[in-house]
Amino acid sequence: MNILNEAFDVAVVGGGPAGLMAAEAALAGGARVAVFDAMPSVGRKFLLAGKGGLNLTHSEALPAFIQRYEEAAGRLSPLIEACSPQHLREFAGSFGIDTFVGSSGRVFPGDMKAAPLLRRWLARLRARGVVFHMRHRWLGWEDDALCFDHAGQRVHIKAPATVLALGGGSWPQLGSDGQWVAALSGAGVAVTPLVPANCGFECAWSPFFIEHFAGAPLKAVAAQVLGDASGSRAKRGEFVVTAAGVEGSLIYALSSRLRRALAAEGTATLLLDLLPDTEPVALARALGIQAGKRSVAEQLRRGAGISGVKAALLREVLPKTTLANPALLAQALKALPLRLTATRPLAEAISTAGGVAFAEVDEVLMLKQRPGVFCAGEMLDWEAPTGGYLLSACFATGARAGDAAAAWATRPLETPKKPARKRTRKTA
Repeated sequence: MNILNEAFDVAVVGGGPAGLMAAEAALAGGARVAVFDAMPSVGRKFLLAGKGGLNLTHSEALPAFIQRYEEAAGRLSPLIEACSPQHLREFAGSFGIDTFVGSSGRVFPGDMKAAPLLRRWLARLRARGVVFHMRHRWLGWEDDALCFDHAGQRVHIKAPATVLALGGGSWPQLGSDGQWVAALSGAGVAVTPLVPANCGFECAWSPFFIEHFAGAPLKAVAAQVLGDASGSRAKRGEFVVTAAGVEGSLIYALSSRLRRALAAEGTATLLLDLLPDTEPVALARALGIQAGKRSVAEQLRRGAGISGVKAALLREVLPKTTLANPALLAQALKALPLRLTATRPLAEAISTAGGVAFAEVDEVLMLKQRPGVFCAGEMLDWEAPTGGYLLSACFATGARAGDAAAAWATRPLETPKKPARKRTRKTA
């Protein structure tokens, strides 16, 4: 067996945000740390996330912030409270990077870039003794040793504690390819199937609509999912028409509900409010005034201020009888039904739902079947919308797992007690 001879206490497998935060926390716990990653360099998805402006976290009040994680909120709550948005802002500040709150409440570095933070973070980790092993793809365990493929050779290490931070299954070209699922499932760990989250959805547009409006944004709209049993109110935002369907922040915020509808019914219906600040009665009155005098396009433009992609969307979805009836048209403007038929492929998604079931780990994210092995980041079974929530949970789970791994690896060994001597009664 090719064994890597290197003295360390915690092996962190995966060099994304969760893995790097696990290394940071393990160092703070007094452990010697080595990081292993399949790619030539770490933090690749982190850098991509920051390409358009690194959304580090969100300034929303903590109770509302935690509820963004929906079904996983209870398990993530103590972790995020310990590694809060304010903590993350202070963490960035420790590298001399100031942050600011944008108009949407999202938190960004002052220069909007991910590279300076990652570069300074890696320099500090290396200065504190973390050793990075690149191009090491984790294959699972062999004889209780971690097994890696490195340049076609199998390398084995035995670590007192391990943090697995292997990501989900989206953007496989950056390292998050979900290949770890087979290794953990084979070891008896329950893994919920990986599915797209924060993803686009498919809609059967006409060729004319695709040719003229693919790439067009729909702004200042609201949407909800038909039949959504959660009772949540319509969410406001914007999204983009694509050649395949729809995508964008408003769609991502509804992705879990849309997936549930697809699973239950085979299709999902998005109810779209094109004029969320206008009442249906006022719309019907304004459209009625224009009816009979002008074309439908002019009625929409003059009576409702609707033109461009919004007007085209109405023509794409509605029958002519509805377009010709001001009352029905007003109702459609407030609840336009878009029939979605599927999610876009997992490889295109921003993030992943599914992963290691929370029932498989304890409160410090240690696998119950593998003492000394901890899980962190997107490979755990949680999801969240974009807006800083994804990175926040990756950092929070990484911090908890790294801290616990250091405590496990450096705990003092119990000294076996000597058996008590039997006393013999003296005889006279």
